[in-house]
Amino acid sequence: MTGDELDRDKLFAARLQAVGARPFLATALFALHVVESPRVPTMAVDRHWRCYVSPWFVDRTPVEELAGVWVHEVSHLLRDHHGRGDRFARTHGLTGAAERLRMNIAADCEINDDVYGDGLAAPEGAVWPATLGLPEGKLMEEYLRLFRLGPRTQDFAWLDCGSGSDGLDREWDLGPDGAHGLSEQERDAVRFRVAQGITGRPGHAPKAWKRWAEEAFHPPQAWRDLLGAAVRSAVSGPGAGDDYSYGRPSRRSVGLPGVILPSLRRRPPRVSVVIDTSGSVSDVELGSALLEVSAITRAVGGRRDLVTVLSCDAAARVVHPLCSAEGIPLVGGGGTDLRTGFAKALRTHPRPDVVVALTDGQTPWPSVQPACRTVVGLFDRPDRGSWDEEDPDHVPDTPPEWARVVNIG
Repeated sequence: MTGDELDRDKLFAARLQAVGARPFLATALFALHVVESPRVPTMAVDRHWRCYVSPWFVDRTPVEELAGVWVHEVSHLLRDHHGRGDRFARTHGLTGAAERLRMNIAADCEINDDVYGDGLAAPEGAVWPATLGLPEGKLMEEYLRLFRLGPRTQDFAWLDCGSGSDGLDREWDLGPDGAHGLSEQERDAVRFRVAQGITGRPGHAPKAWKRWAEEAFHPPQAWRDLLGAAVRSAVSGPGAGDDYSYGRPSRRSVGLPGVILPSLRRRPPRVSVVIDTSGSVSDVELGSALLEVSAITRAVGGRRDLVTVLSCDAAARVVHPLCSAEGIPLVGGGGTDLRTGFAKALRTHPRPDVVVALTDGQTPWPSVQPACRTVVGLFDRPDRGSWDEEDPDHVPDTPPEWARVVNIG
């Protein structure tokens, strides 16, 4: 077999080795349809789950390394790097192949820590966060904020994992009407089966894959979009995230010789999430609250450092900076008074631009509007009536008019 003809036996033997090392990804690995393409530098995928393979690359790469590349490419698709890349590009006005290369590098940094090792060898030239002087365990969107193309990335100019890694169509893509592509429903079915395999065998998958599987079982719903829109609206409103800075003097300084005036600049908004942990809130609703924390983090661009979480029943607990949603302890179980939670959230330093309260609504509310925007997420109840052991006819107060209210279904 020469480099001019694809050695499919070797390629598929590598896929079997990948399945043996990562059995929870078997459904996704076998869902990929191989397309021989000499125009591809190594292996690449498109958003329709076709895998484009260079015969030369297969010929010169050991089976052990090819197995890792299989898992690497399918990881781009499972983690929706093409959709996330498109959204990031639209939000930040990024255009051109150079920015898409940067997205590809950032996506590789996100997944490679979970791909290689434990039976899978890394190929020569694999991208690692440490190579770029970056911390491990971040998401693609977070890495994109931490580096630019330069001397440290020049060795990766050849990198091209295809449109499935960054959303930009390639000249070799067969497109949505090409043969052997998966429909949107088929792609969702593959993701669901993989997530089902991960959650069904706890302890056999890396933590990052477990987090991904949990989110795959809870796809975005209309109410989650509303919650994210409410948070984005709050943080983009007048006064939210605004501050005076001397980093760029005001243009009005021209009219005042010898005087330097600060300019009003946008700064990253901070969000404080108050979670109702009283006895009237079920464990299912508390689990839903942690999912909403992840949704809120995405609403502020994936900046976990800008989100703090505190649990509150009749007393406010410790304010936790957000590292990962599953690491937040939800302590409580008594009565409900979210006024203490609001008060503690507003006393944190630096002060939040937005306070989000996730509650069943069985609480008194602050009598005075907080000095920041407020979003209330109400757990959906068929009967939002009373929950009061001493007064069965008790009807709780509705959230105040100054709060943006979203029903969490």
